[in-house]
Amino acid sequence: MLLLGFASGLPLALSTGTLQAWLTVEGLDIKTIGFFALAGLPYTFKFVWAPLLDRFEPPRIARRKGWLLLTQAALAGLCFVMALLDPRQHTGWVGVCAVLIAFFSASQDIVFDAYRSDVLRPAERGAGAAVSVLGYRLAMLVSGALALVLAEKVLGWANTYRLMGLLFAGLMLVSWTAPALEQGRALLSDARAELRGFAAMLLAGALVYAALDQAGSALSIDGRFTRLAWQTLAMMAALAGAILAARRAGFPSFVGPWDAFFSRERALGLLALIVLYKLGDAFASALSTTFLIRGVGFSATEVGVVNKGVGLAATIIGALFGGAWLARRSLFRALLVFGLLQAVSNLCYWGLSVLPKSYELMAGAIMVENLCGGMGTSAFVAFLMALTDKRFSAAQFALLSALAAVGRVYVGPASGVMVEAFGWPVFFLWSVVAALPGLALLVLLRAPIDRLPGAQPAPPEDKG
Repeated sequence: MLLLGFASGLPLALSTGTLQAWLTVEGLDIKTIGFFALAGLPYTFKFVWAPLLDRFEPPRIARRKGWLLLTQAALAGLCFVMALLDPRQHTGWVGVCAVLIAFFSASQDIVFDAYRSDVLRPAERGAGAAVSVLGYRLAMLVSGALALVLAEKVLGWANTYRLMGLLFAGLMLVSWTAPALEQGRALLSDARAELRGFAAMLLAGALVYAALDQAGSALSIDGRFTRLAWQTLAMMAALAGAILAARRAGFPSFVGPWDAFFSRERALGLLALIVLYKLGDAFASALSTTFLIRGVGFSATEVGVVNKGVGLAATIIGALFGGAWLARRSLFRALLVFGLLQAVSNLCYWGLSVLPKSYELMAGAIMVENLCGGMGTSAFVAFLMALTDKRFSAAQFALLSALAAVGRVYVGPASGVMVEAFGWPVFFLWSVVAALPGLALLVLLRAPIDRLPGAQPAPPEDKG
């Protein structure tokens, strides 16, 4: 879990924070940098192709492991391609590579999340979530904080991306030697029906989005916020059209997991909670690297060193404490306490935005953010695993984690617009407010959460 969690977390910063720092250092404007967050769209829509990873497997390799190897090989290759590009001269191609890195990273997440859900017993979920989150956060520091230091002081940006490519190649050995699952689910659906349904879903979604995008241009919707709102509406309508087309055309491995999930108690409320729970955290972290470098005035190396030292220690403590808490207390209580801490931690960045530049304040803000983020993510991953039906582990976990990524992806463009319009202090105060709806919904959904498998702590052993 630790090593596969590391492999899962390594690509994220390469298309978000580290790339954001590279673009900032190269002098791209903040609106362009903000819209680069849309490179993360595959994380939001990964449930679209997740059923195919449940239905099909590379031949002659144990279940789940073949897809892990293929996605890691693709990520290694893309890092070497990115190293050949100049963001100022090849901005479009950098964007394409960032989207592809996010696509194969999301695909790797699909398979790893399914593998973790299949291999861990209910009593192991808290510890398994904590250890995999620890590996994930360590990898984000390697491809984030350490990469910033290496890029500015030692290797340069191109060689730093080449180093990340070598890391992915090494991680393929981890996937190759990972324990095989005891028994896989029989894949009995008709392959032609699966591919036909997948194609119909993609076509319907693309047509709906294209029609609404053209309608927006015809209506001259070009304001900063109105254009962003219209694009979001178009994507949601495209999603609805794609789901309807998949059902009408017959896409068995897509429709089955959806039907199974919506048969559970308060399904819509649980889906809304997944979107909202980490929304405030997503706002605070969307442009955090640009804020520290351009908004406060720290160098990329200074930001990287503090993240590597203080942030690493806080991440380890947060993840392990979160797992230990889950072993002794209910899932609901962990989600509530850690969610409150995540919201309050955003005020640290607000303090940085209104107080004089201080290395101590930066170190404190990064420490608190990593500590609370590690705890909150441990509880959140355990929550998603508790919601997953093992019959459709890849497809369902992909759907749930894709919804969790909605905030992280869509707040990027909104964040750039808000900072430009209102400034950093107002933006970070808003990030605290954005966390409150998720906490309120969590309280309303306490009963169904308490009834999830493994949501209550194991009773103490009778030593009498």
